[in-house]
Amino acid sequence: MDPTQPLNARAVLLILLTVVLWAGTPVAIRYSTDLLRPMTVSGLRFFLAGIFMLVWVTVHRTSVHLRADQWRLPFIGGILLFFQIGTFTAGVSLSNASHGSIFVNTFIFWIVAIEHFVTRVQRITRLRFVGLLMAAVGVTLILFPESDHTVDLLEPASLNGDLLLLLSALILAIKLTYTKHAVRDLHPDSFIFWHGVIGTLLMLGWAFLFEGFRPGVLLQFDDSRTQNAVWSLLYQGFAVAGLCFAIQARLLKKHSASSVAVFSFATPLFGILFAVLFRGDPLSPWLFASGITVATGIVLVNLRFASNI
Repeated sequence: MDPTQPLNARAVLLILLTVVLWAGTPVAIRYSTDLLRPMTVSGLRFFLAGIFMLVWVTVHRTSVHLRADQWRLPFIGGILLFFQIGTFTAGVSLSNASHGSIFVNTFIFWIVAIEHFVTRVQRITRLRFVGLLMAAVGVTLILFPESDHTVDLLEPASLNGDLLLLLSALILAIKLTYTKHAVRDLHPDSFIFWHGVIGTLLMLGWAFLFEGFRPGVLLQFDDSRTQNAVWSLLYQGFAVAGLCFAIQARLLKKHSASSVAVFSFATPLFGILFAVLFRGDPLSPWLFASGITVATGIVLVNLRFASNI
């Protein structure tokens, strides 16, 4: 199977589905971390994702049995998952949600660089560069506040937090590129299932050692805060860490990582909309200009003739 097939309508729709679902993650995390510590949330999230993947592989009749020589692939993937989630969580705690959404999505630049200079599966052309630049400019427009009052509402960012978020973006790019490599030898469902199991064990281990793991508080389903935390965890586990990861792995088996990942530039757009709807965040008019610019950049990157210009 050609691993660099152009995106078709079905692939684009699936990617947009994952973009929208991923965009809701920051809002869901804010609800769940009202009650639980960050790595505890991450561990429970991927534990639920493991349950989802068991159902997924059963429905699709996919075997998750691994030979002894195949365990290295999900083991490395699980370690990358743990560090990527860990640095992202720490970065957001030291910075703010806006910077988290912006900086983690810079992973697309790392992917483009890796595919151009390392794997050499997708070259950087003038048109693709212009598309990436437009998408990046569009995302930065979101940072323009509507007023000085909006600035006062935001949590202050920090250099240490932003650097951790950029490190998380780099690890995410490496993880996505590694996933594309791994699914050449493993079925995507098998890789996602086992790398999630290993990542979950590492996250829950960290939560037990350093966060005083207390999932029992979720059983007190008698107040709105607990209910919001439970529903947000179910969303993060089943819809995001489960469904999105499974869809992405299957897409990476057919298409280049940069073609799939460039749509992530649209994630902050939907994320801000969800924050406005569910958390009452202010809506900036820059969002609309950002949306048009990001959409144009994505189209330029994925034009069929972009590889020749």
